[in-house]
Amino acid sequence: MSTSGRTTSIQIWLAAIAAVLACAVLPAASDADPSIGDLNSQLSQQQSRQHSLSASIGQLSHNISALDGQISLVRSREASVRSDLERDRNQLTRIRSQLAHERHLFAVLKARLARARTILARQLVSDYERDKPDLIGVVLDARGFNDLLEQIDFLKRAQGQTQSIIKITQTDKTAADNAQHRLSGLEATKVRVANAAATRVRALAGMNALLQSKQTALARARSAQQVTLDASRAKGAHLKTAIARAQAAQAAAARAAAAQPQAPSNSSSGPAPATGGPPLGPSGGWAIPYSIVLCETGGTNVPPNYATASGYYAIVSAAWKQYGGSGPAAYLAPKSEQDAVARRIWAAVGPKAWVCAGIVGIH
Repeated sequence: MSTSGRTTSIQIWLAAIAAVLACAVLPAASDADPSIGDLNSQLSQQQSRQHSLSASIGQLSHNISALDGQISLVRSREASVRSDLERDRNQLTRIRSQLAHERHLFAVLKARLARARTILARQLVSDYERDKPDLIGVVLDARGFNDLLEQIDFLKRAQGQTQSIIKITQTDKTAADNAQHRLSGLEATKVRVANAAATRVRALAGMNALLQSKQTALARARSAQQVTLDASRAKGAHLKTAIARAQAAQAAAARAAAAQPQAPSNSSSGPAPATGGPPLGPSGGWAIPYSIVLCETGGTNVPPNYATASGYYAIVSAAWKQYGGSGPAAYLAPKSEQDAVARRIWAAVGPKAWVCAGIVGIH
């Protein structure tokens, strides 16, 4: 074998090794590492979850703010109720004083009534046991006119005293009855005021307990969701780092593959070169340079990421519709349609339509 033939064979062999290594670093070709499409899908899921958690936390914060307003209202009512309670206590103090006065008055009236009844009873017994004076007998028994006048005056005073005792007894009984009625009314008022105050206290305590319980539950839920959101953000940051590293590795592999010399298509001095994917350019099965495809999607039909890019060429949904793609996203269309749309984008915009073009050195 000539020196030139051996050199060509070595070049072909090195190209095959480089192509195999380029395929080895692609996430799509590795069973251990996820592809860029998988990473983008996971990142999109995390970002969707973060959006949902942020909305939920915002709603919880709104509910807690509304609850703070309710607590402030209850506290203002608490001040009013405490003022009412203080007024009720003062009223109870006055009622107790009135009750003490009425009880004392009632006791005095009962004693007076008892004495009046005793005097009246004695008077009645005395009148019953003593013979009723006869006016004719008084006149006949009188020792002169002056004695007669004295006897008549005595009889009048005795009758008047009896009537007075009867009247006093009736008055004392009426006063005692009135005092008993007032005493009963004051006792009822005391019970009513005490019950009203107790009801207010129980209502206030129950309202405060309910609001505190609701506030604690909302704060606990918000704290738990915040922890979940922080964890999701951390995972999203990790996924972005992994995507950046995978894209950088793919770009490096693509540059290495592009730097290898191409073997002659009609060479008979060695085996055909191995490839890590279809060759570059539209004629090799891809509508744009394969190194860009490797960097963008790894040559797989990826689902939409957080930027809505999907398909073999990572075409965002807006560009997909603008350049004639059917359906809502590129990954849902067959590869032939994705090739056609990618060609139209390449013809209209060029490499700058793909971020990876600058990474792999195509401008």
